[in-house]
Amino acid sequence: MPVLETSLSALLLTAVTAYLLGSVPFGIVMARLFGLGDLRKIGSGNIGATNVLRAGNKLAAFLTLILDAGKGGVAVWVAGAAFAGDAAQLAGVAAFLGHCFPIFLRFRGGKGVATFLGILLVLHWPAGLAVCATWLAVAGLFRISSLAALVAAASAPVWLIVLGLPQAWVMGAVLAAVIFIRHSTNIARLRAGTEPRIGAKKRNAQQEPAADDQLF
Repeated sequence: MPVLETSLSALLLTAVTAYLLGSVPFGIVMARLFGLGDLRKIGSGNIGATNVLRAGNKLAAFLTLILDAGKGGVAVWVAGAAFAGDAAQLAGVAAFLGHCFPIFLRFRGGKGVATFLGILLVLHWPAGLAVCATWLAVAGLFRISSLAALVAAASAPVWLIVLGLPQAWVMGAVLAAVIFIRHSTNIARLRAGTEPRIGAKKRNAQQEPAADDQLF
């Protein structure tokens, strides 16, 4: 746990501001700017970058990925610069919850992995890079995106401890737990052996599960 250095009023301001920033649905914004339609009615209905890609625009998907990660990173950076480490961690949690449960979309948001990575990369970049490397290793070995996301999220508290920011492990564990909750349907498919693999061809549109949407 971080040492409390910031006043209660400043922490409250940090939490509200970061949550509102995290709630901005950049996937929907990019889909509309690029004329792709209502993202919630496309593919899996997820608001993340993969579903934007499924809508047919690589640039819009890339911008969504960067912005979803960036809003978590910006929230952490601003709070840390304005106040202290406790405010930075709180900003990360609040921005992450904003992405997953955005007030602008009646609390129906994304699964949070891109925002999670953005938070870690700014809060403690060695741990952030280690989590990214964990995702890549698991994805490369098993070719299952959701499994890679879950293992990477679970590894975050460990990396934070090992790589020099042990006071942030509780934050990492809390965000990882939310990611697991948001991936409940993916976990069920993993247990049943029906979770799609990266690059697998889909037999028809009706059989199209959210293969990679668990990422973002």
